[in-house]
Amino acid sequence: MIRKHFTLALIAGASVFASFAQAQEFKLGFVNTERIFREAATAKQAQAKLEQEFSRREKELVEAGNTLKLASEKFEREAPTLPESQRTARQKQLIDQDREFQRKRREFQEDLNARKNEEQQVVVERANRAVKQVAESEKYDVIFQEAVYINPKHDITEKVIKALNASAGK
Repeated sequence: MIRKHFTLALIAGASVFASFAQAQEFKLGFVNTERIFREAATAKQAQAKLEQEFSRREKELVEAGNTLKLASEKFEREAPTLPESQRTARQKQLIDQDREFQRKRREFQEDLNARKNEEQQVVVERANRAVKQVAESEKYDVIFQEAVYINPKHDITEKVIKALNASAGK
């Protein structure tokens, strides 16, 4: 029942849209935002900035994880021969080290995600300005960013990337 109503509404909307487009010259475009995040110089610069900013902490985390893994493996090998008190103390020490490692890893991921969101927001704002610039200069009526299907002739992503890269050079 819902599918039938949705289909009817979709057909009605498409009919109105088609008749409007035929009555006037209607220019529409599509922008692939994923492609902008992959190819635009601004997005690449943001990614490089994040990698530079977080590479040291990531390396430290990897090293700490490897150290913890080696200590755990060593404990597993030696545990059967250790006195009970020593075994319990080392086990507690490993648990504490693991807890600290997990906390640092979680903090790293939260910090990285927050910075990534900040950098992506800058890219989105610049991309939106570039889309608006292309739309106004080429007299587009509508520009879509999300679509189930788009005819490649309406894809203006390349123009937007060029405009975005040109504005990044300034």
